[in-house]
Amino acid sequence: MSQGFACCLQIFPTPDIHRTARFYEGLGFRSVYYLESQEPHVCLYRDAIEIVLTQSNCMDFLPNRAVHGYGYDAYFITTSQEEIQRELQDLGVNIVRPLSTTDYSNKEFVFEDVDGRWIAVGNKVN
Repeated sequence: MSQGFACCLQIFPTPDIHRTARFYEGLGFRSVYYLESQEPHVCLYRDAIEIVLTQSNCMDFLPNRAVHGYGYDAYFITTSQEEIQRELQDLGVNIVRPLSTTDYSNKEFVFEDVDGRWIAVGNKVN
């Protein structure tokens, strides 16, 4: 019998794979480069998060809010929102929405990455 889905990883196409990898390395992610592969990519790991960077043929990255009018590009689940927000602020990361409780009952904050992605960090409020 199947156990169902176990987890999910995020795939981020990027016009400059090295620049994006350096940004996430600065946030404490560990990088594993597979640039000689048939489909060049970089795997980024931190805690239970995995991001796969792929080399885009496009010169610019368009975040979901630009393409669709709203929306995040990723959502990282944690119960340590305050601590992580403080850590990112100390690193100089742009916090576009400070920690608050949303109308859908999530306690979250949103940061912007080097490519302009908005990434929410939060969890359901009990």
